[in-house]
Amino acid sequence: MTPQDTTGLPGAWRLGLLRGALELKQFFRLRDQVVFSLAFPVVLLVLLASIFGGEVADGEVADGEVPVSQIYVAAMLGAGIMATSFQSLGISIAIERDERLLRRLISTPMPPAAYFLGKVWLVLVTGALEAAVLLAVGVGLYDLDLPGDVSTWLTFGWIFLLGTAACALLGIAISSLPGSGRSAGSVVILPFLVLQFISGVYIPASELPDWMLNIGALFPLKWMCQGFRGVFLPESAAVLEQAGDWEFGRIALVLGAWCIGGLLLCLLTFRWKSRRDG
Repeated sequence: MTPQDTTGLPGAWRLGLLRGALELKQFFRLRDQVVFSLAFPVVLLVLLASIFGGEVADGEVADGEVPVSQIYVAAMLGAGIMATSFQSLGISIAIERDERLLRRLISTPMPPAAYFLGKVWLVLVTGALEAAVLLAVGVGLYDLDLPGDVSTWLTFGWIFLLGTAACALLGIAISSLPGSGRSAGSVVILPFLVLQFISGVYIPASELPDWMLNIGALFPLKWMCQGFRGVFLPESAAVLEQAGDWEFGRIALVLGAWCIGGLLLCLLTFRWKSRRDG
C-alpha cells in the first residue's frame, strides 16, 4: 500500500478515536506529567484562596457574602481547562513538528483530520479530569455548592465544550508561531499568563479596571471564567461582574465565534513541517 492509497482504511472518525486512545495512553504513561499537570491549578487555587481568603464585602452582594475562595474555584476551572487545551497543544504540537513527527504522519495514509481528532479527545478527557479534581477540592475545602438541577449542569456542559474547543483550536493555531520546539514554552505561556491576569483568574473581576476587562473580553478565557461563576455561585453574585449579569447568551456567542475563528486560524496558519524543513 502506498502512502496515497487509502483503500480499506477505517474512516477519519474511527482513526481519530484510535489516535485519541494513543494520545491518552502516552499522556498517562508519564506519571509525573499527569500529577503536575493536574496539581498545578489546584496548588494555585489553594495559594490564592489562602492569601486572599475571606468574604466579599457586605453590600456588594444582595443576599449575603460570597467567599472569595469559591470565586477562585470557578476562575481556576477556566484556567485549568485552557491549560489542558491551549497551552498543552500549543507546546506539544510545536515539539512534535520540530521532531518531524508531523512530517512522518502526513506521509502515511492516515487522514490529517484523524490527528486533530486525536488531540481533541486528549484535551476533552484531560480537561474533564482537571475540572473534576478542581470541583472536588472546591467542595471539600471551600464548601462550594454544586448545582442541584439538570439545566445548570447542562449550562456547565456547553461552556466546557465550547471553551475547550475554542482553546484547543487556538492552541493548534499558535503552535505554528514558535520557531522551534525549544522556544514553544516561552511563546505559548507568556500570552496565557497575561490572559489569566486580565480575565479575572488571579484577581476577581470586580477588582480589575474596566479597560483591562475590555481587553480580556476579546478572548475566551474571561467568558469561561464568568460562565463557571454563573454556574457555581449564587445568582446574587452576578453584581460582581462588569455588566452586573452572567450574560450566558453573550458567553455562548463569544465562545462559538472563537471556535469558528480558531478553525479559520488553523486552516490559514498550520504547518506540518518546521521552518528549517521548508
